[in-house]
Amino acid sequence: MQTPTAAALTPSRHPFRRSLGVVQEEARERREEHDLKLFVLSFTAFFVCIYSFIF
Repeated sequence: MQTPTAAALTPSRHPFRRSLGVVQEEARERREEHDLKLFVLSFTAFFVCIYSFIF
């Protein structure tokens, strides 16, 4: 659990900032599996392209 920063705890002084409201950070999804699949796909495509240029 994250604790709010000191800036988030102090009230806004500028009128425009007061009208905006508080921004809540959204929970991030774990995308490690997706990133690994994309890396393997990119590496394979690069290898096939270079291999086809050489031979």
